[in-house]
Amino acid sequence: MEVTTWIDASPDAVWPAVVDLAGMAEVSPELQSVDWLDGGEPAVGARFVGHNRHEAMGEWSVTSHVVECERPLVFAWAVHDPQDPAATWRFTLEPADGGTRLTEWVRLGPGPSGLSQAIERMPDNEQKIVFVRLREFERNMTTTVAAIKARAENGA
Repeated sequence: MEVTTWIDASPDAVWPAVVDLAGMAEVSPELQSVDWLDGGEPAVGARFVGHNRHEAMGEWSVTSHVVECERPLVFAWAVHDPQDPAATWRFTLEPADGGTRLTEWVRLGPGPSGLSQAIERMPDNEQKIVFVRLREFERNMTTTVAAIKARAENGA
């Protein structure tokens, strides 16, 4: 799943909003807060704990590992085990048309995730479970990139 937007600001101006995970928690319907481990700076190998809430899945916290961090082009993290992640999230910033093309991308797996657990509990509903969760991801990611766009264009 991925969503893309164009931002009227350079990648250097967009970058601070991309790596501000606490700021993302302010606009996310699911991510509630982030605690950086390892000093709090986004860098390959750094870790953070994301605290999440979902109406149907409850509350949970998960440790993620930064796996790519190339200012101002890419920021990515793996959820749980970086060698067998439950999910990998990535932001890419490309100079485009005098601004930045920002893409947020997520891949579930190959490791087990909350989605895997839901499917194991209700295997007959796998198609519906996957469809609903991907639509939630799309909606939440669209909200996130819109918030990053607003912050970057308004200089906040």
